[in-house]
Amino acid sequence: MASYSSRVRADIARWTQAGLIDASTAGALTRDVEANERKSLSFGSILAMMAALLFGAAILIFVAANWESIPRLARVAALFAIILAGYVGGAVLKMRDHAAIGEALWIVAAAAFGGSIALIGQMYHLSGDEASALVTWGAGTALAAVALRSNPLTVAAVGIADAWLFLRGFDYFRRTEFPHLFVVMAIVLFGISFWTRSQAARHLIILSVIFYLVLLAMEYETLQVAIPLVVVSMLLFAAAIFAAGPVDRILQLGGRLPLHALIGFLTGLALIQFQLANEASYTSGFAIASALALAGIAAAIVLGGRESRGLRWVAYAGFAFELAIIYVVMLQSMLDTAGFFLAAAVLLGILAFVIIRIEKRMKAPGVEGARA
Repeated sequence: MASYSSRVRADIARWTQAGLIDASTAGALTRDVEANERKSLSFGSILAMMAALLFGAAILIFVAANWESIPRLARVAALFAIILAGYVGGAVLKMRDHAAIGEALWIVAAAAFGGSIALIGQMYHLSGDEASALVTWGAGTALAAVALRSNPLTVAAVGIADAWLFLRGFDYFRRTEFPHLFVVMAIVLFGISFWTRSQAARHLIILSVIFYLVLLAMEYETLQVAIPLVVVSMLLFAAAIFAAGPVDRILQLGGRLPLHALIGFLTGLALIQFQLANEASYTSGFAIASALALAGIAAAIVLGGRESRGLRWVAYAGFAFELAIIYVVMLQSMLDTAGFFLAAAVLLGILAFVIIRIEKRMKAPGVEGARA
C-alpha cells in the first residue's frame, strides 16, 4: 500500500498534468510534503531498538537474580546508573540524529525506573501496595516525557495508567473504592501529549476513557452512564463532521475523532442493550435502542465513511454485533425477530433511497455547470 506522501505526490503530478495547478505551485506542494514527511525506520534502527530493550531487560534480570549477593549500596547505585545511562545516553544519541535508538534507550530507562521501585521497595520494606507503585512509575515516566519531549515515553505513561485502571477496575489490588483518579490521570496526560506531539497517546487516552466509562457503568447504574455516553458521542461525531477543521485543530487527532465518537456511541448503546435485554419480551426499550444503533451506524457510514476506512470497519463490526445481539435476545420469539428485521430493512431501504436521490440532485448542478 502506498504511503500518504506517495499518494500526494502522485496527485500533484496528476493535477499538474490536468492543468489544475501550475509548475511553481506543484513544486511548492512537493517541497512541503517532503519537509513534513515522517521518516520511516530502517531495518537496522528497528534491530537496534530491539537490542537496546533486550539489553535493558537482561541487566534488570541479572540484578534481580543476584539481588541477595550484591551489597545494598551497590544495588541502589546500579539501578540509578541504568536509569541515568538510559536517559542521558538516549538524549546524546537523539541529538546525533539517532532518534530511534535514543527513544529505545529512554524506554529502557523508564522500564528500569519501574523495576527499581519494586526492587528498592522490597529491599527497604517500604510501605505501600502495587497500585501506588504503578502510580509512581507512571508519574515518573510522564515527567520524563515532559522533560525530554518524548512521544514514546508519553505513550508508555498512558500504558502504565491503563494498566493501573485495568488492575484496579477488576479488583486485582483488593480495592475499596472505584478508581476515579484515572480521570485526573487522563486529563494530565492528554495535556502532556500536546507538548510531546504524541497523537498516538491522545488516541489511546480517548479509548481508555471509554473503557473507564464501561467500568463505571458496571459499578454503578448502567443507564446513568450509558445514556450520557451515547449523547456526548453523537455530539462529538456531529462536531467532527460539520466542523472538522476547527475541531481537529484543537484536538489534533488527525481527523479520527468520528471514529472514536462512533466507538463511544456503539459502546454506550451496547451497555443499554445489555441492561434492557431481560425486559425485551414485555417492553420496547431494547427494540428502540437497537433501532437507534442501526440508524446511527447507517448515518456514520453516510457522513464519515467515505473519508475513513477505519470508521467503515468499526461500523460494519457494530452492525454485525447488532444483528447477533438482536437474534440472541429475541430468539424466544422468532416472529418478533423477523418483524424487527423486516421493519429495520424497510427503514434502511427508504433511507438509502432518499440519500441516493439527494446525492444525485446535489451532483446534478455541478455536472450541468461543467458542461455549460
